[in-house]
Amino acid sequence: MAKFTVVEHPLIKHKLTIIRDKNTSTKDFREVTNEIAMLMAYEITRDLPLEDVEIETPLTKTTQKQLTGKKLAIVPILRAGLGMVDGILNLVPSARVGHIGLYRDHDTLEAVEYFAKFPTDIHERKLFVVDPMLATGSSANAALDILTNKYNCKPENILFVSLVAAPEGVQAVQARYPEVDIFTAALDERLDENGYILPGLGDAGDRIFGTK
Repeated sequence: MAKFTVVEHPLIKHKLTIIRDKNTSTKDFREVTNEIAMLMAYEITRDLPLEDVEIETPLTKTTQKQLTGKKLAIVPILRAGLGMVDGILNLVPSARVGHIGLYRDHDTLEAVEYFAKFPTDIHERKLFVVDPMLATGSSANAALDILTNKYNCKPENILFVSLVAAPEGVQAVQARYPEVDIFTAALDERLDENGYILPGLGDAGDRIFGTK
């Protein structure tokens, strides 16, 4: 079984409280979402491989560590996932960005694909699939289906990153993709009868883009 990690940090907890508040403005919600994503990026990149490299400081030659050049890609699930991309790119600006467009059918709660666009070498990269909400797990699993079935990505090279998760969503992804590591900033209580996370933070897409 892959890792399930709740990223515990006082700054993240503080900023989550800000975006949970219904009175937080669209501007502040968008900015703080990116800030949380950047803070989480420290944790999700913790296991990136390193190699020795010889350099020369102003005083002497020395052997130090650098990233091995493992290629990365960030894959937001549209549209809310876009709100996390810039925060991660601030730390790994060389990463490529792919996009998966999904919407949730309000009757069945199932995810429906409407767009997919990726770098041509997406199957060779380590992927950070990002979506602020991991609720039922339907959208997450649909995105993982697209990447693994259509683009030959290996599940063990994929990390799923959310701001808030429900136990039901975590269980759904782990049951279908036990090789995929899941990172979230908070594991909330449960889903309500409409499939929304409680206490949650509302509809992340609407709050990021100021729509209804």
